[in-house]
Amino acid sequence: MTSVTAHDYAWIRSARLFRYALGVGYTLTLVRGVAPSEVLRVMEADPQGTCVGTDELIEQQDELRDPEDYSDASFIAGAFTVPGDGGDWTLVLHVGEGGMGMQPRFLEALSDGGRAVVHSSNGGKPMHFFHWYEDGELRTTFEWHTTRSGSTPDALNSAMREVGYVLSDDEGETSERVDTKAAAFALAERLTGVRVTEELLQDAEYQLGFVPEEPAEEWTGIVIDITDAHGERLYKEVTREEVEDASARARANFARPDGLPPHGRT
Repeated sequence: MTSVTAHDYAWIRSARLFRYALGVGYTLTLVRGVAPSEVLRVMEADPQGTCVGTDELIEQQDELRDPEDYSDASFIAGAFTVPGDGGDWTLVLHVGEGGMGMQPRFLEALSDGGRAVVHSSNGGKPMHFFHWYEDGELRTTFEWHTTRSGSTPDALNSAMREVGYVLSDDEGETSERVDTKAAAFALAERLTGVRVTEELLQDAEYQLGFVPEEPAEEWTGIVIDITDAHGERLYKEVTREEVEDASARARANFARPDGLPPHGRT
């Protein structure tokens, strides 16, 4: 395990790439022992050839998106091989609106028998996330580092303190404020042995894949739960079939040639 700390990643605040990435969102994923092409396959990505450097990667993402469609969650991912602890790793980078495109099911599959580490930002708002998967299981995850979850939420506490995180008020205040985003980069290196630099990302040849938007989950019903100003509560569960039947009746009544409401009511 390396002795890297948040100070080693202070460069992200002055680097052109990450000033942009932190503004619009990004996801950086490291997967041990899985080739880039296989990572993209697991991500259900449609191959899009290759490109060199982050400028071309970002251009590909910009060409994909409709600037007026903020709900589109599809994205371009770029992947390449890097050396790290225990052999080769695949680094996957997505930079673009919203960030955080790597789905949990991808990470569970990619870490099966190995390890995957992800940190991300959605840009703007912002929300920042860190995930460590081991053997298909989410071991430690957090948005804010003092509130962790996963199957082993405290397993990284020692490494987190070493890279610069202060995990509780009881530990006192540091003389210098720690950049928690830089600390996330450092923690990822502790877990992977992969040193990320601006030059590494800018000079890499990326295998590209178009990752489509996740399909919306099928819904089976809705719940109406309303309490009025007098404290009277209406609670009703309505199945999808009942909703669709009611919609069909409403359309049929609206289309009646005599223009009358149902049952002749006025």
